[in-house]
Amino acid sequence: MILIVAEHAAGKLAKATLEMVTAAQQSGREGPVTLLVLGQNVAAVAAEAAAVADQVLVADLPALATYNAEVWAAATTQIAQEGEAHTVIIGGSRSGREYAPRVAVKLDAPYLEDATKLSSNGAALQAQRYTFLARVTETVEADGTVVVTVKPGSFPPAAPAAAAGEQYDVELDLPAPRVQVTGRSVEKSSRVALTEADVIVTGGRGVGSPENFARYVEGLADNIGAGVGATRAVVDAGWRPYAEQVGQTGKTVQPKAYIALGVSGAVQHLSGMGKSKNIIAINKDAEAPIFKVADYGIVGDINEIVPALIEASRK
Repeated sequence: MILIVAEHAAGKLAKATLEMVTAAQQSGREGPVTLLVLGQNVAAVAAEAAAVADQVLVADLPALATYNAEVWAAATTQIAQEGEAHTVIIGGSRSGREYAPRVAVKLDAPYLEDATKLSSNGAALQAQRYTFLARVTETVEADGTVVVTVKPGSFPPAAPAAAAGEQYDVELDLPAPRVQVTGRSVEKSSRVALTEADVIVTGGRGVGSPENFARYVEGLADNIGAGVGATRAVVDAGWRPYAEQVGQTGKTVQPKAYIALGVSGAVQHLSGMGKSKNIIAINKDAEAPIFKVADYGIVGDINEIVPALIEASRK
């Protein structure tokens, strides 16, 4: 089977999980696509998972109430071994990248990291991934049982299946965690998360200042219910937090509409948003690389164009 460890939050299946299902379906490997749901009080998540997977394995335990790399690795390994999984797919989130290598070690399996495309070459699993600051795409492959992390935003979300998959409760033999989480702080925001947003408004250094970023980028985003993104240059300048960075060293996104304000279009940024369904660019530099990938482009002054867009959005 192909085993996918579901990512979820606040009682809902994460978009990244739907992307991993698509990755599994495109991998060319045989066997049922199986979602493993780990956590406590996850009945609603399991029901969502059943809509896109062939089968769902549910471990609903108090010991899984809080994420722990040791525990997640042990649980994933046990289910992979018992189910004779030949492919284990884990999200390329911060937590996924933390415990996925442990799973590979426990299974004595090769580890393919940050895959943006999966396919088969005979019995081998092939994965494409970016390297050299996204200037090069390399293809790697491995035989036998393989552990893979999928770069978020690299695959379209899977659509619901014609029939819901079967759900099964599983028992786990979990180790006592050696590392305890003593505190957790969550950034509060009324905006939709970047990786979940259907529309994203991103600002680059071309917006001119932190004040203009708040006025134009956040202003437009708030009026149309969009997520807010930023380029690396903006984050490095201290205008915006790293959590909003889009690109090779930030988040990879694939929204229905990506609105780039004052973004030049460096290759590192394009690698993080190039698969957006519609790209709208506004920049005063007609030669900016962003226009080479944009579906719609406006050459002009952001100080004149964006206020008009904000006013139009209010109507």
